[in-house]
Amino acid sequence: MKRFDGKVAVVTGAAQGIGEAYARALAAEGASVVVADVSAEAGEQVAAEVGGLFVRTDVSSHESAAAMVEAAVSAYGGIDLLVNNAAIYGDMEFDLLVSVDWDYYRRFMSVNMDGALVMTRACYPEMHQRGGGAIVNQSSTAAWLYSGFYGLAKAGVNALTQQLAHELGGMGIRVNAIAPGPTDTAATHKQAGDAARELVKGMALKRMGRPDDMVGACLFLLSDEAAWLTGQIIAVDGGQTFRS
Repeated sequence: MKRFDGKVAVVTGAAQGIGEAYARALAAEGASVVVADVSAEAGEQVAAEVGGLFVRTDVSSHESAAAMVEAAVSAYGGIDLLVNNAAIYGDMEFDLLVSVDWDYYRRFMSVNMDGALVMTRACYPEMHQRGGGAIVNQSSTAAWLYSGFYGLAKAGVNALTQQLAHELGGMGIRVNAIAPGPTDTAATHKQAGDAARELVKGMALKRMGRPDDMVGACLFLLSDEAAWLTGQIIAVDGGQTFRS
């Protein structure tokens, strides 16, 4: 028996990067995986390789989220697990809160913060019907560092995680978050270039993270091994941040 035999897992932003690593790991542990992403070509390839289902999904849209749930239920009979990983990151603009274009800011927040709530609202009734489940939101150490509106969005994800943990706990649905530190992905290189590698000098472990470094925490939080763990934000960051 694998950890997630008989479980249905939705992973947003799973066409590449950390989300792809989550999707592949869940499939390897027996889950039926729904790759929910706006990138059709890459998403379809990941889904084909893991034996899952690709559904083009805009996490900022209630209608798109509902259509994804309908497709997942039609294909697999329900939903047990949700990983809210999708984000605008690789193409993120740099600006200050006091000067960023308002329309861009609203679009950014609708994906990077509100998207986790949109997807949770769409999925939780199906999880409740199955007797409960687990949700992992993708935060970031940016939530605790000066990181402009990206950090603000991730701080919002942390608060959202804790609020939803209380709202859904009575239904047997646990909600936690992972906060990755600097991670070696194409999006990080596009955003920070060589400067990203300078960050490791101040970390306890002197290397950037890899997508696979996040997988263990994600699988643990989704599994029955974490049955009494909810409302927590787990930093997987090589010792970049310390909180007492």
